[in-house]
Amino acid sequence: MTGLRGLYNENFLEYASYVIKERAIPDAADGLKPVQRRILWALLEMDDGRLNKVANVIGHSMRYHPHGDQSIGAALVALVNRGYFIEGQGNFGNILTGDEASAPRYIECRLTQLARDTLFNPDITEFVPSYDGRNLEPVLLPAKIPVLLLLGADGIAVGMSTRILPHNFSEVIQAQIACLRDERFSLLPDFPQGGAIDVSAYDDGNGRVRNRARIKPRGGKKLVISEIPYGTTTESLMASIENAARKGRLKITSIDDYTTEKVEIEITPARGVSAEETLRQLYAHTECEVTHTSAALVIQDGAPVETTVGGLVRYCTDRLLHILKLELQLEIGNLEDTLHWMTLEQIFIENRLYKLIEECPTLEEVRDAVGQGLMPFLKNYSREVTADDIERLLALKIRRISRFDIEAHRREMGDVRSRMKLAGKRLGALRDYAVEVLEGILKKYGKLYPRRTAVESFSGIARREVAIANLRVGFDRETGFVGTSVKSAEAWNASEYDRILFFLDDGTYRVIPVQEKYLIDGKVLWCGPADKDRVFTCVYHDEENRIPYVKRFRIGGFILDREYRFAQENSRVLLFHDGEEFLLEYWFERRKRMKTRKGRTVSADIPEKGVKARGVRLCGNRTLASIKVLEVTREEKPETEPEPAPEAEPEETPKDDAQEKAEPPRPRLTLPEIEEQAEELSRRLKSIVEKYDTPDLFDDREPEEE
Repeated sequence: MTGLRGLYNENFLEYASYVIKERAIPDAADGLKPVQRRILWALLEMDDGRLNKVANVIGHSMRYHPHGDQSIGAALVALVNRGYFIEGQGNFGNILTGDEASAPRYIECRLTQLARDTLFNPDITEFVPSYDGRNLEPVLLPAKIPVLLLLGADGIAVGMSTRILPHNFSEVIQAQIACLRDERFSLLPDFPQGGAIDVSAYDDGNGRVRNRARIKPRGGKKLVISEIPYGTTTESLMASIENAARKGRLKITSIDDYTTEKVEIEITPARGVSAEETLRQLYAHTECEVTHTSAALVIQDGAPVETTVGGLVRYCTDRLLHILKLELQLEIGNLEDTLHWMTLEQIFIENRLYKLIEECPTLEEVRDAVGQGLMPFLKNYSREVTADDIERLLALKIRRISRFDIEAHRREMGDVRSRMKLAGKRLGALRDYAVEVLEGILKKYGKLYPRRTAVESFSGIARREVAIANLRVGFDRETGFVGTSVKSAEAWNASEYDRILFFLDDGTYRVIPVQEKYLIDGKVLWCGPADKDRVFTCVYHDEENRIPYVKRFRIGGFILDREYRFAQENSRVLLFHDGEEFLLEYWFERRKRMKTRKGRTVSADIPEKGVKARGVRLCGNRTLASIKVLEVTREEKPETEPEPAPEAEPEETPKDDAQEKAEPPRPRLTLPEIEEQAEELSRRLKSIVEKYDTPDLFDDREPEEE
């Protein structure tokens, strides 16, 4: 078992490392995954300026890539559609409509001039044997620009993933120049499909980008989509719109696709729905707005590293300096070899040293004669003459010797010395030379790649705010069922983002999502839509002392389908109401020498508390026999005061307490009289409370948001 575990751990580690480095995660140095690097190298080997069949390119790439033609073909098509390094001819698909490319035997491709100028230099490239040992492939390409930021990358490996969004060519080069000059820079994504982006949460490549389609009104009634978000197609976008319309989230009468080389999708809102309202619903419920999450994970110096967009620019700029240094050193070395040969050639021909070999009978004597003949002219020469140099001199043809132009030769040697001097000067001021190289690339290719995506700041659209109340929620009080499939007189309109709130007589409440059918277990006091602005009123008393408490509260934050309490435990709810302006009318339990039988409280006098708060005492230490609500409106007058409930009538008292006779009903009152009387009652209640007790106030903090 131990041996098997060790074998598993070792093999899995090798597999994970292979997937990370050889398949999924790009290298920061040249910005390429292995399959992309092998395709570009194969194209360089095949490059003769003419187009090559994609099928041939795939076959040539298979000499280096061991994973089959499908992966090579898909990667090649993606590189062609990005347009930077491979030029295609034929049908390579359409990133706007999602159409697939034609078969590889029908389409052709070749390297772009940008690729030739910025990606390759075999003289400074490190090579390793290919997977079968028959060929040599590059470890990394000497890329002078941040290829990874231009192409973008997506990859999922074992235990890690990466997503880097594409950026604008000119802005990336300008960022490199700013980095070389120690200036501040900022890079933002640029998508080939266009659209608009909000980058407030981009966080230098490790955050989020909101990407919207470009939608404009047409004729005051219709809407036209002219640009789509990155990662979508016209087909997927229309499917999301149709799906939203089927679910009732969006009301439209038609959607037509006129896309050819440019996107054109025409949407007609339903009658009675404005174009502005439809636009907000499109952004809220369809792929007209998508969010891209970016996480920059790359292979850097042979190991996976989490980085940023700015970090990638700095790393690639340092690598550019290293590449330019190697190229300049190589150029100087080549020029020195050229100047050395031209010097020997000039001495050999100008001084007619070839005549020394006319009488030499053997090859060894010929070589010695030439070497001896060169020595007087190379007394202060710093470089040694090798046997290869002598062999090359002996290989000069008579035509070259006879047509040798000394003055032209000296001018050529002067040009070589000038080039060596320039290369040395650039090597001494490497940063300035790097800026010069990048400015040349920017001047040559910058106009070919304009920014397509507009950077804007747009506020978020809450789906609940624009959601259509297309559902009918019913509550059957007899069965306790609530939901969209319940048919009942108690019903209300709701959207799929709304919530259902219900209170039970045991002092608890729950908030649940809108659903087809839900059984409420218990006696329901109130059931309806959850609304943070709705104010509820509750009167309850403790079962032991029966002192009534009253409070008004709102339901703020909550966790779905979690039980909360609005009344204290071991209490009985006497009244629950959801109105705003009302009167509480209550009768006290009968006691000896009781002067006041009932009381009234105006809703405005009840303090609003948190849902967890205990509330305030309604009538001091007295207990209630009954309580009811009298609604107060401007159009209505309150009804005559009712008699207390029969079950709450107190027991008979002796005849000497005859003042407790039943009070006759009072005449109807006008609204001003009611308000005056309510104020007087309120003052009296407050004085009683202050005399006997003080309000019990509890922490009214509300539960956390969902």
